[in-house]
Amino acid sequence: MAKTIIEIKQTLQSQVGKRLTLKANGGRRKTIQRSGILEETYPAVFIVKLDQDTNAFERVSYSYTDILTDTVQITFNEETAAVSG
Repeated sequence: MAKTIIEIKQTLQSQVGKRLTLKANGGRRKTIQRSGILEETYPAVFIVKLDQDTNAFERVSYSYTDILTDTVQITFNEETAAVSG
């Protein structure tokens, strides 16, 4: 889908406030799956507000390069399309 950091950032900016599921590489063959709401986007990172009933953290942040390098994969719940590099 998105091939550049600018395209990834524009895609995420248009989806602020929507529910998503993200899969992140946790290292040592471990994948972390979390769900929440895309809260804000900044010039270098984006913030996800996590569901409190299933996560110990309130918010997490990732950089746009995490998506570009497939370290993080995001799927918006309303859509079937995923955002990946």
